[in-house]
Amino acid sequence: MALDGMLLHLLAKEIKRDWIGSRVEKIHQPSRSELTVSLRGFGKAGKLLLSASGNSPRIHFTRFAPENPQSPPMFCMLARKHLTGAKLIDVRTLGLERIMMLDFEATNELMDTVKITLCIEIMARHSNIIILDSDEYIIDCIKRVDESVSSVRLVLPALKYTLPPAQDKIDITESKDPKVIMDRLCEYDDLPLSKALSKVLLGSSALICREIARGIDYPLTDTTRELLKSRLDNFIHVVNNTDGSPTFISDISGKPLDFCFTDIVQYDDAAIIKKYPDFSSLLDDFYFERVNIDRSKNRATELIKLVKNLIERTTKKLNSQKIELEKCADREHLRICGELINANLYRLQGGEVFYELENFYSQDNAPIKIKADPLLSPAQNAQKYFKEYKKACNAKIMLTEQIKNGVTDLEYFESVLDELSRVGSDRELEEIKDELRTQGYIKSKQSKAKKVKELSPHKYVSDDGFTILVGRNNVQNDKLTFGSAKSDVWLHTKDIHGAHVIINTNGTQPPDATLVQAAMLAAFHSSAKNSSGVPVDYTLVKFVKKPSGSKPGGVIYTNQKTLYVTPDKELELALKVK
Repeated sequence: MALDGMLLHLLAKEIKRDWIGSRVEKIHQPSRSELTVSLRGFGKAGKLLLSASGNSPRIHFTRFAPENPQSPPMFCMLARKHLTGAKLIDVRTLGLERIMMLDFEATNELMDTVKITLCIEIMARHSNIIILDSDEYIIDCIKRVDESVSSVRLVLPALKYTLPPAQDKIDITESKDPKVIMDRLCEYDDLPLSKALSKVLLGSSALICREIARGIDYPLTDTTRELLKSRLDNFIHVVNNTDGSPTFISDISGKPLDFCFTDIVQYDDAAIIKKYPDFSSLLDDFYFERVNIDRSKNRATELIKLVKNLIERTTKKLNSQKIELEKCADREHLRICGELINANLYRLQGGEVFYELENFYSQDNAPIKIKADPLLSPAQNAQKYFKEYKKACNAKIMLTEQIKNGVTDLEYFESVLDELSRVGSDRELEEIKDELRTQGYIKSKQSKAKKVKELSPHKYVSDDGFTILVGRNNVQNDKLTFGSAKSDVWLHTKDIHGAHVIINTNGTQPPDATLVQAAMLAAFHSSAKNSSGVPVDYTLVKFVKKPSGSKPGGVIYTNQKTLYVTPDKELELALKVK
């Protein structure tokens, strides 16, 4: 669902109520279309996330601020120049248009007090974040729109800010009479009522239009007319006179479906309805999973393609080698043919196409036809069979080793693909690239770039106070496992690609509750993240060994026990050390 104008209007009320008077502490730009503004005041602090991405444009306070790049982009530097230390003095929307203005009181280079406005336009792929001066001239924008992009409206530095073209719809913050809306609906009586409502109501989502139209069909009767009027009146009241009721809608499996600012009943028993204390936490939770997946895919697209190609190539090679190995299974027949020809040299002649001989290797000495090359003598034919037999034996040894190595490579590539699915930052991606570069799968860089400091493992603290560490990639998994004390507990999903997990025990026995929480973290950081009843093995670090010549992350272990757990995102967030 898109963030509609009605919910944005209520969200602006919420931000204005809770954050007016707070000051800008820090500004970061995690990606090309995102900006985070850290606000502090009245004994509290929060990170306001503004996103102009095409598939999830939004604004809300977040607990899951994405990691920032090493060097801030130019737009971020400009935003810092104008807004660092500024005080938030107003938050407003333009009716029910999907535009929010955050007005700040700032100080310029001459130490004069000026108004700077941070504007976010939420309009799918046309979304934008714009910085305006006190006269509403554009200082800069996160997406510049010139003549090559739009001939209707330019968004460029130094131009006067103009609103997007107005829609011919009714704004219920201005026109509050349901009869006005119902009169306009008559123009679209050839459409289903929900579609007609979307044509008439400004800032209304498809969900809201379906909720208003639920159970009402054209032509309207006296009863349905009164029902429609009542529902319109209710929505007008909610938007204009209340703070709204943040509502999260998920399917019965828990997968997010939608969100809204009021009660929704159209799903009946096919959905789970959950109320939230505020709109920011509602939007934060709704977009967290989806945006994280999209962000990871965008960051790692090229690398994912490379690893998938390696998996495909290795799989084809393995299949070919297995077919060749099956052919080697008939090598004993080659030796027998050579032995039988040698045993009958005294009665065989050259020029024969095949030899029909008694097979004294069989129980009944049944005759066997042996193919022969008429251009070779019987002795030469025998030597030819012995040579093919030796070749098949050597091929079996080589192919068995190659298949073993191929299976190891395939498991390694699949583990890297699993890591890429969980990449949360550019630094994590760079570490995986370095790992593949070290293994020879990516060409080494020629330039001597400054080496970035290695990331530390994910850190958690169990409810019992035990530190739990989770590796981010294969190389870090090895360092984490073999750099831990022998008495620490090691965990990993059983026969499933995932991270190495360590419980720092300090020589004590961790409680069962800590083991279960660590196992749930191991399942969460694995390819079985969205499954239930995930098997997780655990043992002491001293029982974990690294085979000679194995790939990064590859280990063998003994003396293990198995727990069956279900990954829990809320637990992961609760235990994580910020």
